[in-house]
Amino acid sequence: MASSFRYIRAFDDLTLDDLPLVGGKTASLGELRRLLSDGQVRTPDGFAVTADAYRQAISSSPRLDELQALFRGLDVTDVGTLARTAARAREIVYEATAEAALADEIKQAYRDLERRYGPDLSVAVRSSATAEDLPDASFAGQHDSFLHVRGEAAVVEASRRCFASLFTDRAVVYRDNLGFDHFKVALSVAVMQMVNADDQVSGVIFTLDPDSGFRDVVLVSASYGLGEGVVQGRVDPDEFYVHKPTYRDGARAVLSRRLGAKQLRYAWKHGRGGASVRTAPTSTAERRRYCLADDDVLALAGASIRIELHYSERAGRPAPMDIEWARDRDGRLYIVQARPETVASRRPADELESFHLAQKGVTLARGRAVGEQIASGPVRVIRSTADLVAFKAGEVLVAAATSPDWEPVMKIAAAVVTDRGGRTCHAAIVARELGLPAVVGAGDATRRLANGRLVTVCCAEGAEGRVYDGEVPYKIERLSFETLPHTETPVMLNIAQPDLALRAAQLPSGGVGLARLEFIISQQIGIHPMAVAHPEKVALGKRGAIMRRARADASVHDFFVRSLSEGVALIAAAFHPRPVIVRLSDFKTNEYARLLGGREFEPKEENPMIGFRGAARYAHPLYADGFALECEALARVRDAMGLRNLKVMVPFCRRVEEAKAVLDAMAAHGLARGHDGLEIYMMCEIPNNVVQIDAFASLFDGLSIGSNDLTQLVLGVDRDSDIVAFDFDERDPGVLEMLRQAVQGAHRAGRPIGVCGEAPATYPEIAEFLTRLGVDSLSVNPQSLGRTLATVASAEAARASRPGSRSHRTVGGTARR
Repeated sequence: MASSFRYIRAFDDLTLDDLPLVGGKTASLGELRRLLSDGQVRTPDGFAVTADAYRQAISSSPRLDELQALFRGLDVTDVGTLARTAARAREIVYEATAEAALADEIKQAYRDLERRYGPDLSVAVRSSATAEDLPDASFAGQHDSFLHVRGEAAVVEASRRCFASLFTDRAVVYRDNLGFDHFKVALSVAVMQMVNADDQVSGVIFTLDPDSGFRDVVLVSASYGLGEGVVQGRVDPDEFYVHKPTYRDGARAVLSRRLGAKQLRYAWKHGRGGASVRTAPTSTAERRRYCLADDDVLALAGASIRIELHYSERAGRPAPMDIEWARDRDGRLYIVQARPETVASRRPADELESFHLAQKGVTLARGRAVGEQIASGPVRVIRSTADLVAFKAGEVLVAAATSPDWEPVMKIAAAVVTDRGGRTCHAAIVARELGLPAVVGAGDATRRLANGRLVTVCCAEGAEGRVYDGEVPYKIERLSFETLPHTETPVMLNIAQPDLALRAAQLPSGGVGLARLEFIISQQIGIHPMAVAHPEKVALGKRGAIMRRARADASVHDFFVRSLSEGVALIAAAFHPRPVIVRLSDFKTNEYARLLGGREFEPKEENPMIGFRGAARYAHPLYADGFALECEALARVRDAMGLRNLKVMVPFCRRVEEAKAVLDAMAAHGLARGHDGLEIYMMCEIPNNVVQIDAFASLFDGLSIGSNDLTQLVLGVDRDSDIVAFDFDERDPGVLEMLRQAVQGAHRAGRPIGVCGEAPATYPEIAEFLTRLGVDSLSVNPQSLGRTLATVASAEAARASRPGSRSHRTVGGTARR
């Protein structure tokens, strides 16, 4: 590129050090050009029109005084005055940047680019402010950009409009809210080779989970066509997680994924009046399949990990990134923007705020949860910008999608609900930044929710956000990790829902003492394992329903194994490298029968609680082929996905011979005890497990007491019966004696033993009793962690003060993250 240019710099000549000259976005593009030049994922070529061009144009403008006067005493909450002021400011800047010398340089730089890439070159002309893409302020979406620009005159025009967009309504409000001086921020323009994704895919990447702030995952979102649909929240994209630590260790697998609706394809239409964005509905087949292959997901994740590491090294601290990407029609992947993530990464690492509904309500709408808060307020449906004038503070904003121009109103909203969009869309990003709960991709919320109706927006129940009728009571808990005691006895967590694991993993626990498969199988898969193994035995109507659930995968078998393995993997990855003990399925026959295709395979029992459940099923002909699928999924988590912190636990094992048969079956299906360090535990929840503890302990690597089942079988009480519920009490002397014998027997055999029921959290005296016995771990629900740690610490202190006391500990203390 010509060295005589005064206001033009090639991307290849730029680094992050040039931020004052070309703004954060363009400086980052130059840095990425160097970083990714040798990789599978690259950055488009282009040039910058420097911020000096803007500064020179404004400083020499005869209307500078008028421009500055516009903003003296401006009240940005006065929407009408704001609009008139910003519009006049844009007119002044547009006129000021009409200098012929600047236009000539832009034209010459464009011709140079055209010579390299041919006469069909089209470019993106994008704004890049000098206060943009900073670690504490992203300015995302505040300024204008123009895509598929062709011809030197059009590039000059787009550049002038970019300069003027420094004073969009939204940018003025954003700077005012953050305390930036409007006249100390300048703007550069990036002119970059257009990635032609019209008939391809594009999306957004975060190098952390944007809702929980969990740092060890990359989140890739993808949809058809241009990325505008994803960013603006007009489509519900596919989402993919990749686990950074195991990726760096060589494992190459998608950790977890979610199929989005991908309702529209965004593309460019070229006509006499120039290029314009057009949308077209995607086909049913396109919506039903993932739009991005695993190889591309992993390539993007690898590039993102590399980018994050590079930016972190430059910053001297962790720097999670917010990245935009696109795939060109030639199949190549491009990073088109990368900036520091400025919301989730700034949350305190030593405290956790959690919201909990006090009761459930009637669900009016549901979609993707953004954030983890709860809020109530009256509905205000926004169908056009004209409706914004009526919006009042504390209302719930309900719209098809949101626009950057709406941010002054979103700032005073109680919550946000949109018909379309995913977790990386505009509504989601702004809601996180403002600390608002948002439910995006709710489908028809604008039709179902009427103006003035009081609702509660809840994002505290996992990945699904819900809008409840009325004002549902809730409570807020704030946990400071600094106030929690350190314990010698690990206090672990019980986890059922994978989508809650990323947040729970940030608690200072010892890992997961009980991860249940039942929620994944019933809620995320919904198909009986034997119906997967033997679809020919399922009625035709149900067989069709099974096929529909699995249509995004090559087969029902692949759907089941992938879904189960990814659900378990998300939990194991969240707590990695801390141990995660997953219990094999322990549905009762009546529960199994409720799964799709289940009634064809399950016997009817009078008392399923002590019937065909747990270990008895695994080698039995009625379930052996279904058990093989469970084992295949768990083996995939450890082998293909590299999560060797996963341990497997056998539930409800009645006899020693039954234990041996189960272990043989597991080994035949790729889960051999000791292979690649695999440890297999057994639930100690039947009196016979305690009576024959030495024999059972010799077969397993550890034991975990299931206090619920052990209590019901010691006392002869059906824990599902309301009539005799008063007799169910873990504090009964007989139950306590069983606990004592189990702990002492396991230690005698040299095996660790824990407790994974809620009894220690419900009754502090049981936690104290077990701690005095020297139990090796306790596992409780996440909300019980704080009080259980306090009880255990007190019991440990009391035990240590007794003369001659000594610990029976066989495993380490509570892990701190």
